[in-house]
Amino acid sequence: MNPPISSKFPRLELVGITKAYPSVIANQDVNLIVRPGEIHAVLGENGAGKSTLMKIIYGVTKPDSGSVLWDNREVLIESPAQARKIGIGMVFQHFSLFETLTVAENISLALDSAVSPAKLAQRIKEVSHEYGLPIDPHRLIHSMSVGERQRVEIVRCLLNAPRLLIMDEPTSVLTPQAVLKLFETLRRLASEGCSILYISHKLDEIRTLCDKATILRGGRVTGTAIPSQESHESLAQLMIGRNLPECQMAAKIPAETRLKIQHLNLSTIDPFGVTLKNINLEVRAGEMVGIAGISGNGQKELLAALSGEQPMSKGLTTEICGTPADTLSSSQRRSLGLRFIPEERLGRGAVPSMSLRLNALLTSSEGDGLVKHGLISYPDVRSFAQYVIAQFNVKCGGDGALANSLSGGNLQKFIVGREILLAPKVMIVAQPTWGVDVGAAQLIRQALIDLRNQDVAVLVVSEELEELFMICDRIAVIADGRLSPAVPASQTSVEKIGLWMSGEFNDVHAEEVSHA
Repeated sequence: MNPPISSKFPRLELVGITKAYPSVIANQDVNLIVRPGEIHAVLGENGAGKSTLMKIIYGVTKPDSGSVLWDNREVLIESPAQARKIGIGMVFQHFSLFETLTVAENISLALDSAVSPAKLAQRIKEVSHEYGLPIDPHRLIHSMSVGERQRVEIVRCLLNAPRLLIMDEPTSVLTPQAVLKLFETLRRLASEGCSILYISHKLDEIRTLCDKATILRGGRVTGTAIPSQESHESLAQLMIGRNLPECQMAAKIPAETRLKIQHLNLSTIDPFGVTLKNINLEVRAGEMVGIAGISGNGQKELLAALSGEQPMSKGLTTEICGTPADTLSSSQRRSLGLRFIPEERLGRGAVPSMSLRLNALLTSSEGDGLVKHGLISYPDVRSFAQYVIAQFNVKCGGDGALANSLSGGNLQKFIVGREILLAPKVMIVAQPTWGVDVGAAQLIRQALIDLRNQDVAVLVVSEELEELFMICDRIAVIADGRLSPAVPASQTSVEKIGLWMSGEFNDVHAEEVSHA
């Protein structure tokens, strides 16, 4: 790493940055100063302009007006390669990885100097283990979970030894242990003079890690704060301009079983995948069951099996609303009332290059009213998309906006709203609030609670333990392809669930898994 520049001058200074698109002003007259060795948070709701601003700094997007100063000299950053050359690195919220290439091949594409494959593989191993984010350099990206891909993005960036590191929601799908290790790394980098721009909706992280925060609202800077001197509530109010809503969840007696898994054993054809071993689980109407676990322990395989993406041989291992479902396709399962929200928004939850109204249609079936007698009712499709946008406060340019034009959090609100408003009997959702601001996260959580209150069977897979304890009636843990018993959330603790995440749940007694 280059020696740190004297703190006499800022490392980075933005003056009057403005960027407008046809349907929205993303940034307007933004001023920002980041000093050497400073960990600086940028806070704001989804769609506030944070990611656009970071892309301008990294050379992905050109501003309409304004200046960028680097070490007190005005620079024109026209590409990511130029940004990396002067010492700027970025970890994106949405991954920029080629799925058919290995970890090492992806990382080599971001290096500005040639390194032999053998030396690069060894360096990846060393750096990833040093930072507590172990990855296999020879593994193919398509075989990795979202959390594992996040590790690749972070390690790829750190290999370039940046003087300014931009991190856009870097901990969204990392385990608490990995987050702590990452914070150690970031503090060490800062102590060596590296400046860090940190975007996160996790306010506890901001208060713990960051020296200063700049707040964006509607593309404008509305204030600054010293996070350690603020409370969770005051930071939330600065960010969203109102008090943070609280989730309301009352006790409820569940009814009949809607989703049933018995002795599910499923081998993986992926050499880096996880084989599912004797999975047993029931989710009943009017209850929400959560599955916790460290990324890469079988969540991806279980979700593929339940959604119908992974074909299974004929048997009696899965039932949806009392109907055997092992051999049913995804669309056949949807016709039974199953709705599914995947963890990957772009590409699986929505088609990036299609409009919101067409994305609203994609997961519809004959009984939803959008398709009648095999014919698409486009007026109904448009009305439905507009209703989703209004009900879930999706900030966009209307139902004709392309999915990839939305911020990550707003796209997530649209996908969640679409599936909820298609009247499910069984809802399966993975990482429901990944990369979503605190206000939107509470909206999504309350919407899932409301589903449960309407006698829908809800299964939530999340690495956010706090979230699972907030919204779930029962919680299970997946580890190495095995699923623990689902225990009442009120009768367990974060510490016990954390212990189970290491696979230590073989000695659980029957009374612990009571549905009471």
